[in-house]
Amino acid sequence: MNLSLPEPNQNSQEPKAINEQPIANSLPEYSLAQLALRNGQDRDEIWVGYKGLIYDVTRSRLWRRGNHYEHWAGQDLTRELQKDAPHTEHVFDKFHAIGRLKMPTSSAS
Repeated sequence: MNLSLPEPNQNSQEPKAINEQPIANSLPEYSLAQLALRNGQDRDEIWVGYKGLIYDVTRSRLWRRGNHYEHWAGQDLTRELQKDAPHTEHVFDKFHAIGRLKMPTSSAS
C-alpha cells in the first residue's frame, strides 16, 4: 500500500505579477472592451492592463476613483507607463494578475 502524498501542483498558484509569466498562461483572457468596463465607474471593479496582463487595482487607494494621476483604469497602460511613469513596472508586484489581455487580431483586407 502506497501512503505517499502526491507532489504539490506548482501551477496552482495564482500569479501575482510580471515576474510570474509562465503561470499567466492559465489565466482567463479578456478583450479590450471587457477591460474598458472595469474602469471603476461602469462597474465596481478597477482593472488596468500592462504588458499583456490585467491587474485588479480595486483595493488601491490610489485608484479609488478609477484614475491615478493622468492614467485611467479600464485600459492597457503599457505605452503610457513606459513613457512617463515615475516608478518601475515592479509597482504591479503589489497586485494580483487576474487575466490576460486578448490582443486584437489584425485582419488582412
